[in-house]
Amino acid sequence: MERILVLLKPDAVQRGVCGEIIGRLEKRGLKLIAMKMLIMDRDLARKHYAAHVDKAFFEGLIDFITSGPLVALVAEGRNAIESVRSTMGATDPLHASPGTIRGDYAQSVGQNLIHGSDSQKAAEAEINLFFSTKEIMDYQREMDKWVIES
Repeated sequence: MERILVLLKPDAVQRGVCGEIIGRLEKRGLKLIAMKMLIMDRDLARKHYAAHVDKAFFEGLIDFITSGPLVALVAEGRNAIESVRSTMGATDPLHASPGTIRGDYAQSVGQNLIHGSDSQKAAEAEINLFFSTKEIMDYQREMDKWVIES
């Protein structure tokens, strides 16, 4: 099974839409295997967004992501990365399809509610930034046989 790191950003927490977003991921059949709320410090934010360090928006991104509490979670499932990213919608909410999280709830690129790893390599690195192996649960769900085709 594939795993992905998902961050419900400070705007999702402040707007009270975390439950709705988590519900959408679970309704896709994804299994939550780790979750916690935290305020990201600037050091962790710089590590997490290191790929954007040379971009003009980097400092604003760091300011935003460290501005308040966020929810970090790990979801697992077949094609979890593609499932989450299609559920999130385009990074720019103006180009996100209706029915996606960003298409339904976001207005701007800077405050677009959610982050999801964009590859298996990124997912592994990002999960390791936010969670220890002790914090990731391994459990069986009876419903998986109804969600995942053998």
